[in-house]
Amino acid sequence: MTSLDKPTDNTSADDARAVTEAALFEAFGGVRGMVETVLPGLLFVTIFTINKDLHWSAIAALAVSLVLVVVRLVMKDTVKHAFSGVFGVVFGVVFAMFTGNAKDFYLPGMLYTLGLALAYIVTTLAGVPLIGLILGPVFKENLSWRKRNPGRKKAYAKASWAWGLILLAKCAVLFPLYWWADTTQLGWVLVALKIPPFLLAVWLTWVFLAKAPAPIDVFAEMEAAENAARAEEESASPGVGGRHRRDG
Repeated sequence: MTSLDKPTDNTSADDARAVTEAALFEAFGGVRGMVETVLPGLLFVTIFTINKDLHWSAIAALAVSLVLVVVRLVMKDTVKHAFSGVFGVVFGVVFAMFTGNAKDFYLPGMLYTLGLALAYIVTTLAGVPLIGLILGPVFKENLSWRKRNPGRKKAYAKASWAWGLILLAKCAVLFPLYWWADTTQLGWVLVALKIPPFLLAVWLTWVFLAKAPAPIDVFAEMEAAENAARAEEESASPGVGGRHRRDG
C-alpha cells in the first residue's frame, strides 16, 4: 500500500471525510450519546439547586440513567454509552451517600476524566496512542496503523495529545472548584463543561484523521487471503485428479 499524506482527488477526500465522520459518530455516540452523558448530571444539579436534597437528586439521576438504558434496549440499539452513564451515576451516588457530601457525586467522574487524560498522554508517549486503540477496530484496521501506516499513526498521536491536553485543562478548572465552590456551583460548571471540550476534541480528531492516509482494512485483507487460498485449492484439485487419470 502506498501511503499518502492526503487523498489525491476530491472524491477520495470526500470519502475519507465521510468514513471518518461515521467512525467518530459510532465511537463517541453522536448527539444521543452526548444527551445520555449530560442528562443525569443536569438533573442532579437542577434538583439539588431547588431543594438541597441529596437523596432525591441522586435517585432522580440514577432513575433517568436507567430509563435511557431501557429505551436503548427497547429500540435494540447499542447500549454501551447509556451503560457507561449508569455506571458513572452509580459510583457518584455511592460516593455521595457514603460521605454525605453532595459534591462527591461528581468526584468519580472527575477522577475518571483525570485518569483518561493521563492515559491519552502516556499511551502516546509509549507509541501506542489511545485514540488509535479506540478507533482502530471501528475503522477495521485494528493495530495495522502501528507498523504499516506511519502517517495514520502520526494522526492518532496528534489526536491523542489533543484529547489528553483538553481533558487536563478541564480538570484544572474542576478540581479547584471541588475544593472551593459549593455543590451547585461545581455542578453547573461541570454540566457546562461536558459538551464543549468533548466537541473540540472530536473536531480535532476529525481534522487530523481526515488528512491522514486511508486505514488499512485488515478484515478485508484476511478475507481476500482466505478466498485466494480457497481458489488455489480448488484450482489444484482438478489438476491432481487429471494427473491420476492420465497415469492410470
